[in-house]
Amino acid sequence: MKTNLNRKGFCLLFSLFLLAGSGGLYASDYNSMSQVQDNVISVSGTVKDTKGEPLIGVSVLVKGTTNGTVTDLDGKFTLKASAGDILEFSYIGYAPQSVTVTNANPLNITLSEDTQALDEVVVTALGIKRSEKALSYNVQKVGGESLTAVKDANFMNGLNGKVAGVNIQRSSSGVGGGTRVVMRGNKSIAGDNNVLYVIDGVPIGNQANRDGDGTGFGGSTSGEGIAHFNPDDIESLSVLTGPSAAALYGASAANGVILINTKKGAAGALRVNVSSSVEFANPFVTPKFQDVYGSIDGESTSWGDRLAEPSGYDPIDFFQTGVTFNNSFNLSVGNDKNQTYLSGSAVNSDGMVVNNKYHRYNVTFRNTAKFLNDKLTLDVSASYIREYYNNMVAYGTYFNPIVGAYLYPRGMDFSQEKNFERFDATDGYSKQHWACGDLGMDIQNPYWIAYRNIRPETRDRYMMFGSLKYDIFDFLNISGRVRIDNTYMEKEDKRYASTISTFAGPNGRYSYSNESYKQKYADIMVNFNKAFATDYYATVNAGVSFEEYDTKGHGYGGDLLLVPNKFTYANVDPGKASPSQTGSDSRKRNFAVFASAELSWKSMLYLTLTGRVDKPSQLVNAKNEWVAYPSVGISALITEMLDENLRSSIQPVLGYLKVRASYTEVGSPISFTGLTPGTITHEMEGGTYKPYEYYPLPDFKAERTRSYELGIDSKWFNNTISLGVTFYHSNTYNQLLKADMPKGSGYNYMFVQAGNVQNRGIEITLGYDQTFGEFNYNTTFTATTNRNKIKELPSSVKDPMGGTHDLSDIKMGRFRLREGGEIGDFYADEWIARDADGYINYTPGQPLVTEVTTPYKLGTVNPKWNLGWNNGFSYKGFNLNFLFNARIGGNVISKTQAVLDRSGVSKASALAREAGGVKVGNVLVDPKSYYETVSSLDAYYVYSATNVRLQEARFGYTFPDKWFRGVLKGLNVSVYGTNLWMIYNKAPFDPELTASTGTFGQGYDYFMLPSQRTYGFSLKFGF
Repeated sequence: MKTNLNRKGFCLLFSLFLLAGSGGLYASDYNSMSQVQDNVISVSGTVKDTKGEPLIGVSVLVKGTTNGTVTDLDGKFTLKASAGDILEFSYIGYAPQSVTVTNANPLNITLSEDTQALDEVVVTALGIKRSEKALSYNVQKVGGESLTAVKDANFMNGLNGKVAGVNIQRSSSGVGGGTRVVMRGNKSIAGDNNVLYVIDGVPIGNQANRDGDGTGFGGSTSGEGIAHFNPDDIESLSVLTGPSAAALYGASAANGVILINTKKGAAGALRVNVSSSVEFANPFVTPKFQDVYGSIDGESTSWGDRLAEPSGYDPIDFFQTGVTFNNSFNLSVGNDKNQTYLSGSAVNSDGMVVNNKYHRYNVTFRNTAKFLNDKLTLDVSASYIREYYNNMVAYGTYFNPIVGAYLYPRGMDFSQEKNFERFDATDGYSKQHWACGDLGMDIQNPYWIAYRNIRPETRDRYMMFGSLKYDIFDFLNISGRVRIDNTYMEKEDKRYASTISTFAGPNGRYSYSNESYKQKYADIMVNFNKAFATDYYATVNAGVSFEEYDTKGHGYGGDLLLVPNKFTYANVDPGKASPSQTGSDSRKRNFAVFASAELSWKSMLYLTLTGRVDKPSQLVNAKNEWVAYPSVGISALITEMLDENLRSSIQPVLGYLKVRASYTEVGSPISFTGLTPGTITHEMEGGTYKPYEYYPLPDFKAERTRSYELGIDSKWFNNTISLGVTFYHSNTYNQLLKADMPKGSGYNYMFVQAGNVQNRGIEITLGYDQTFGEFNYNTTFTATTNRNKIKELPSSVKDPMGGTHDLSDIKMGRFRLREGGEIGDFYADEWIARDADGYINYTPGQPLVTEVTTPYKLGTVNPKWNLGWNNGFSYKGFNLNFLFNARIGGNVISKTQAVLDRSGVSKASALAREAGGVKVGNVLVDPKSYYETVSSLDAYYVYSATNVRLQEARFGYTFPDKWFRGVLKGLNVSVYGTNLWMIYNKAPFDPELTASTGTFGQGYDYFMLPSQRTYGFSLKFGF
């Protein structure tokens, strides 16, 4: 009932705006007629800031009259005036300016900032330009320079700690790996919680492998689509943390949006920019090892006697210094009618693990041209990306070189293992040498894994974009956009002869697969923006869009038949080979109709309404195939509403205060295809159809997220201090849950749509920027807290066979979903056995005994706070920047530490031996017995995820252009580093790393590659 009242209230407010606007319009017409003179002329022009950016909503008024207008989205204006009239230009945060009308020639007005700009043009959903002061939701803008000052192969890692409301976790795959980016908490249990990426107003499918939870025998986190982009091509990046900001994108808007605007050519002489950097990487946070106790003959562990001398073996020496070269250029040239942009870049990296490589090459061309007296604008671009990976590993024991290095028995000579293969004259080829055996875990020589279990992967990506806009009138235009984005992948897996039999036959093993990922997008929009009645300005956009995502892949592989190490299809044993197929039933399509309207009054009060209706293919033949997404928002500039005298009196202290509020409903279709009636797809195996796992339901509905947010944006003390605070609350309904079907039903599972997941939080941004002569200091502090809560899960679900299911406690690997808990709570169901009084049962000389118990909570992977503190100093050409990051709260588990303890190679196991045992309660337990028992119990390896670090530091100098007589411009030399200092951390690994970028892949370390500390040098210049 409350929601309906709120909607009626907003509709009433909008109606009042329209009524007031129409009345003003008639009055304006009357005034115009009464002021007609013989020398009236049409005056037009453009208003920009000192950087050449158009200013939206600048008040243009004929002095002494009510005749006026405001600038449009491109900073343009037109009004009637007489020769000799004085035009007054005024805008918040800028010094007012007056110009006398002399003739009808266009005016080019430049407004200077009044101590500091208070408003900017922001490109929002679907590429629509909005004035920042008009936004009713939180948007944070990041300039391209912030992404390239310290380069990363995946530029999204560079945002960590620089914006509020975003949780960014780097995968453990190293250079080129994916990144988990989540805004305002996990909302969906079965769906993807990662953000939507939008390039130049067009959403893209961010293809990535998000499977796995970090606990298996082995896994890798692939790269992702967004990591393919060259950061030097990015003009600016906007972070839309809430669904209100992205409601026009429909299904994916609930997770927030990273909106990227790429560079275009500029009018003027040829301009070339060059950037080059080299970066060195070493392990950052690693486990602590011992080298004073040796191994026992015949055993693979290191529980032997104390060595006469420390072995000196440090597993960290296995890592090499990683090196990454990053080189790029771009050029821009053009005139008023045609502008061209061309860029190229290369990233070449050798990882910290031997024979782990990553290479990426980018080429982009873009051209913008105007025709028909500048009424028609054509914007086209084409990009090609070539990417190569070799031996990317994220976690697990299989095909992971660090496992053998970590567990290598102390007392043995690891240097002998570097000669990882020895020639066998009998068989005629080299075979693996590994002196310590498989260590009871199918472990191989780390160097053999690196050089003889090779997994190369290539990607070729082709992107084409076209946009056409026609200005019907100066206030009305129609535009259309088309984007085609195709990626082709090839993977090989070559396992040489003498690879352990678990993974290959006697002659080796070979497999090959290819996959294509194709994206199509098209839209048409009508855009209206016009001032009327002097005080009012309306912006209306409406359109339709179509998008499609399709994946198809095939593969074949098996043990080699006759010739060792001959990796071809013809040498694969057909009796032990198997084909593979991916994505044949995963094509998704969506058709949408959308519209937005913004009405402003005196550039101080804004009302925004948006609506979108989707028809996703996942809901074909459902009762409700169409899904609607409405939103409403209001923004008020309080300081502009004050009496002029009052405003002037408080302006030195409070120069700007905006209050904003918004409400939206967004959602997404079910996360699987082929479930609705008429679309059910059966898998085939061995030439026959496999039984269908899921009971076919007659209907499915979209997952829904209802969200509201309140916020303020303010400037203080002559605009040197800025403060933005946002409060938000969202609930996500119709969660897709899975219930087990009874045996004999013919099905394994049944889907249930129920549940309610709530997220509430605060986003805070506090900034300070002050210039003292030639010295400038600026600092930004960001703080984010989110509280996730499962408000409701179904407790009595009936299946078609008459059974009842309780889904109020759902097990998802090590996680459990319970009412009142969080998405991210992890549990255990086993501990050391206790007697009736709660004391541990232990008999010296006997192993500890464990027992199964009711599940008990160990912790949550979700932090309580994410904090960032960025500082910048500049003096003349020198600049110094450093960034501190902190995560407060949450927990992680280290299975790596558990295995190290069990094997006797950890420092903790050595300290326990020196102490005579491990004290459990009042009982001293034999260290070997203790660690062999507790190593299988997650409860003993839970650590606080709280950590504080110096995330980034950079020092550079920009040389004066006059030194080079105009030949070089903007020459900058910098040194930088990342992960330079871990100030606080209790976990034996970096808690910010993630094994998988999916929802349930966080907080678990099972031989993840360590995070990297990097040092780099960069050079930039133009000519």
